[in-house]
Amino acid sequence: MSEGSRRVLLAEDDRFLRRAAEARLRQHGFTVIAAVDGEEALRIARAEQPDLILLDLIMPKIQGFEVLKALKQDDATAHIPIIVLSNLGQDHDVQRAMAEGAVAYFVKAHLSLQDLVQKVNEVFEGGKT
Repeated sequence: MSEGSRRVLLAEDDRFLRRAAEARLRQHGFTVIAAVDGEEALRIARAEQPDLILLDLIMPKIQGFEVLKALKQDDATAHIPIIVLSNLGQDHDVQRAMAEGAVAYFVKAHLSLQDLVQKVNEVFEGGKT
């Protein structure tokens, strides 16, 4: 699969971060589909079948943990790798996200967009990290 055909669903309600991450991912050849709340993220994931999902945990309508759980329990979306982006940095939050099926977890306060792009590339290159 070529990078240009790799589609990333970015579920993030913070407009600034969403636009910055979207722009950086597009610069690296990814197609980005944005969702601004958990309900929209679930709908888009099921309809569009992206190759990877970047998921915020604190979102309107449906929280990220619920979205993660729903996606991993649905046969149609269970195979999609999910990277969590969150301001929740406690160990139990990270452990819960990983236990529920996330392949990576980034605390937004410590996130550089370059690290994000690198992790997205790693997931695509190695399947799951």
